[in-house]
Amino acid sequence: MGVRILWLVVLVALVLVRPLDAFAQQGASDTVGEVVVQGTQRVERETVRSYLLLQEGDPFDPRRIDQSLKSLFATGLFADVTITRNGRALVVNVVENPVINRIAFEGNKRVEEATLLAEVSLRPRVVFTRTKVQNDVKRILDVYRVNGRFAATVEPKIIQLDQNRADLVFEIDEGALTKVEKIRFVGNKVMSDSDLRDVVKTKEAAFYRILSNYDIYDPDRVTFDRELLRRFYLKEGYADVRVESAVAELTADRTKFFLTFTVDEGPRYKFGNIDVAVGLRGLSRDDLLPTVKFSKGDWYNSDAVDAAQTKLADEVGTRGYAFVEVRPRVNRNREAQTVDLTYDINEGPRVFVERIDISGNVRTIDKVIRREVQLVEGDAFNAAKVRRSRQRIRDLDFFGKVDVQNVPGNAPDKSVVKVEVEEKSTGSLSLGVGYATDQGPLLDVGVRERNLLGRGQTLSANATIAGERTQISSSFTEPYFMDRELSAGVDVFHTRSDLQSSRSYDTRETGSAARLGYQLSEYWRQNLKYGFRYREIDNVRAGASALVRQQEGERYVSEVGQVTTYDRRDSKINPTEGFIGRVANDVAGLGGTVHYLRTVLSASQFYPLAPQYILSINGRTGYILGLGEDVNIGDRFFLGGETLRAFKSAGAGPRDLATKDSLGGEWVYNGSVELKVPLGLPEELGISGRLFTDFGSAGGVNPSNPTVSDSGAIRASAGFGVGWASPFGPISIDIGVPIVKEDFDKAELLRVNFGTRF
Repeated sequence: MGVRILWLVVLVALVLVRPLDAFAQQGASDTVGEVVVQGTQRVERETVRSYLLLQEGDPFDPRRIDQSLKSLFATGLFADVTITRNGRALVVNVVENPVINRIAFEGNKRVEEATLLAEVSLRPRVVFTRTKVQNDVKRILDVYRVNGRFAATVEPKIIQLDQNRADLVFEIDEGALTKVEKIRFVGNKVMSDSDLRDVVKTKEAAFYRILSNYDIYDPDRVTFDRELLRRFYLKEGYADVRVESAVAELTADRTKFFLTFTVDEGPRYKFGNIDVAVGLRGLSRDDLLPTVKFSKGDWYNSDAVDAAQTKLADEVGTRGYAFVEVRPRVNRNREAQTVDLTYDINEGPRVFVERIDISGNVRTIDKVIRREVQLVEGDAFNAAKVRRSRQRIRDLDFFGKVDVQNVPGNAPDKSVVKVEVEEKSTGSLSLGVGYATDQGPLLDVGVRERNLLGRGQTLSANATIAGERTQISSSFTEPYFMDRELSAGVDVFHTRSDLQSSRSYDTRETGSAARLGYQLSEYWRQNLKYGFRYREIDNVRAGASALVRQQEGERYVSEVGQVTTYDRRDSKINPTEGFIGRVANDVAGLGGTVHYLRTVLSASQFYPLAPQYILSINGRTGYILGLGEDVNIGDRFFLGGETLRAFKSAGAGPRDLATKDSLGGEWVYNGSVELKVPLGLPEELGISGRLFTDFGSAGGVNPSNPTVSDSGAIRASAGFGVGWASPFGPISIDIGVPIVKEDFDKAELLRVNFGTRF
């Protein structure tokens, strides 16, 4: 009995142990026994294992396997990854992305390779990924769209190399420029489409715009055009104007854009009551109100409002008030369609200049910029002086961009003036060809540096070879001599002129001069000069006038001169309003063989009659007095050509009737009245017309020869001309006829001047 019970216990134990052993074996088979990494070439196997969420001993988990797969793909190191189970082994099979050996661009003709390479993110020795390639394709397309080529396509090509390397080639089809075919306006009832097209910078495609890019679609330019339209309407009195949208539609072939601006003009307003409210002791309304140049009943003009605000601030500043705020207070009456305007002038916060920071200048030294700033550290902050400083820096013409602004300093009453500039090229090598009526065909070669060594100095050398004139010259100018507002310079020159056709002789001059200039005030300037030159008159024709023959030979001229200028023009290059006057005096005789006193007065006044209609009135008078001797023919005044259109150069004035030689005069006066007019052509062409009438006379030879005529009678002419500021250089054509002339004067129907620099 006992034996039977023992065997029964053993049998039960065997039955219970076998399931437990099977269960243990089954649990061990559901865990990772080993991790096998296959397919790696450059990447270490341990690196692959580090991205896995399962390691030896971890249970097999489909969710964690899936996350491990995503983690490996996210590294960008692999083109393909698979994870499988082989018994207790976790097998990770990878296909590595190739390493970029070289990046190349094919088909890019309009955009340089360096520009494209700077845009793409991929580089040699970087792992290739399709995502990065697609991003780089998009960046390249963006470059071409900025350049107006929306039809451009980019196709990336992979060239497999050994050792899992690859060349990446971007095949580019640049396509044609995507131009603006049509610009339309919706909602404009008062302003015509043509008027608004003149306002916006974007232009419609036309054959004559081959040298500009304004007809190429640029979304940034279109955004600016919306602002230009708004400003235009505000200037014309439409205070409620809204430019609601600017829609650009690209044609299916991606070669043209149709641009549509939608505007809501609203009513036109006039100025209502205009007043100045003064909150400063010692200032009165009556003193400042005349500064405002518009009055009640005038059409509202936002530009005039801003200009008056600036002028009021300047006027108050000149009266000794350093801390001033001028704010326009506008009250718009929509029923009466008027705008009441009051300028509030109150004491502003007391702010002083803590420091002046200058940035962006790589080559130009700080001193060149700082000396143009009208403020120094410790001065009371003055917005008007900041504006003048900005303009003075721009007038240097050394920088493509000038930004002057004030930011808060280290204390509430401190301000930092930040001057940020962007330098541009100031050196030039020029080659010019052209034709001038006075000189014939010409060739001009020159080199010039306007910011020598970053010091603001100017150095130039020039050579002109023409049919009737040859000149070689060099010049150097220091704008701030001895660190003062004192310009100084030297000039050297040699000139050879063929004057056989008008005066029966040739001249040769060689000389040098020293210059000194300084500002007397904001509008007055004084320039002093001393020059010494050698002059020779030779090749006098045998049949020349006796007064010409006696001038043959060599002379030395030692001359001291001064020019006082008063300039109130709005622009020195292309003035539209304002006045400029000059008084010039020269004395020769402090050494040399020539002795005279010469005085010349000249003045010009400009009037803007209407948009693009500019009236100018110009006048000049001069007199030269020989000191103990007769005035030499080379120092006399000659009239004609540029000084009296419709007459040849030296074609009017005293003349020997027997030899037809022009003798010049000891006194001269001439003037012109000219009206610049538009020709109805697109403004960007730079072509304008002019109507003119010229008048003048010269005389005072006092000859003893009876064949010499010196009547001193007035001459006059009238005509019209066309000027083109072409990309090849200025071109001007004048057609004029004499109205009042002497029988012996030489007329000139057509006058042409053409020149170019490249």
